[in-house]
Amino acid sequence: MRLLVIAAGADYRLLVRKHVEIEWPDATLVEQQSGDEGARQAEFAAAGFDAVIIVAAPPVAAAEELALALRAKREFAPVVLLLLEDAPSTPPAAVHGLQRLYGRKIDRSRLIRAITAASREQRLALATLRGLPDFEQRYRFGSVMIRGHRCIRQIGSGGMCTIYLAESERAGALVVLKVFSQVPDVSERMVTFDRFLQEYEIVAGLRHRNIVSIYDLGVADDHAYIAMEYFPAGDLRQRMKVPLEPATALDFMRQIASALQAIHSVGVLHRDLKPANVMLRADDSVCLIDFGLAKANETNVSLTGTREIFGTPYYMSPEQGHAEEIDARSDLYSLGIMFYEMLTGQKPYTGSTAMEVIYKHKRAEIPEIAPQFAEYAGILRRLIAKAPADRYQSAAELLEAISAVKIPA
Repeated sequence: MRLLVIAAGADYRLLVRKHVEIEWPDATLVEQQSGDEGARQAEFAAAGFDAVIIVAAPPVAAAEELALALRAKREFAPVVLLLLEDAPSTPPAAVHGLQRLYGRKIDRSRLIRAITAASREQRLALATLRGLPDFEQRYRFGSVMIRGHRCIRQIGSGGMCTIYLAESERAGALVVLKVFSQVPDVSERMVTFDRFLQEYEIVAGLRHRNIVSIYDLGVADDHAYIAMEYFPAGDLRQRMKVPLEPATALDFMRQIASALQAIHSVGVLHRDLKPANVMLRADDSVCLIDFGLAKANETNVSLTGTREIFGTPYYMSPEQGHAEEIDARSDLYSLGIMFYEMLTGQKPYTGSTAMEVIYKHKRAEIPEIAPQFAEYAGILRRLIAKAPADRYQSAAELLEAISAVKIPA
């Protein structure tokens, strides 16, 4: 039994869990808080669940609206709506696949009967779908068949990956699925496969609000894939098309610095920090992604070749641009360049070629900081200092400095 439980209060979600696990000790429950965007996303169909349970205390209008919206989706799982109030004198119109259970307390026997009926209905619907001639196509990503992930659409491609939006039946969420475009056993450039796997190894072991969640790693049809968190709100690059409010820019920098502190603490550098690698959630929290260029400090093997320049010139530290040894202070420099752009709407160093930009990072004067940003001038100058010794020496030190800033009213 696999159930998605949506409720505003953690106590309600826990209560449903206890009732379910008494009946089905090996049940899998995925929980969402009411208001989360997950279930509301248009493409999400709860395909991996036997039923979706929504719990709501008065007022219940929002829960009723959510249940009706979910059932209006094509192929959405059956919904059990627990409304913790007395039944109305005039019951609402019946909806196929939606059961409403009224009562000031959750009646376990009624809940179990409703889940059992919903599960039976869902399995019959899935059996019908499996009989369709094109059923297998929903799990095909290009030439690769990946069971347990329903393909929605391709959303991008890179040198080593094709990127899809998919629904993970196991995670119970929409995910970004990166499918490795080279067959590991045949490819002559194993370096890219190693880098692909390294992205998973680095991120999967970390649990941090500002670091992308990794849901799955696997190999299908001799192609590796990674399933990771999906960000419908887009990336920081899109948000930075206009200068941000200083308070917002400072908060974004604080969150990114917290993520850097976490990865640096396990001996890992990001090495490609840029706005396109910082994603946004609906609640304005930010999340660091794309660790494919990251490198563990303790390893002596460079995945990109000895002293090879690899990164994005606009945000690259002077030492990285000149293929010198780098450490955590290089990531902090990149963050400083981003902070400058978040405040001003301009990159501090530009040029007609990548090498011109790299040269300016090393040799050009640090740009003047406008008077309206005087409160942040000290942090900016230290972050984008040419010499690593003149910068903040750690993300923890930067976070201390951020906490001391008084934002002008």
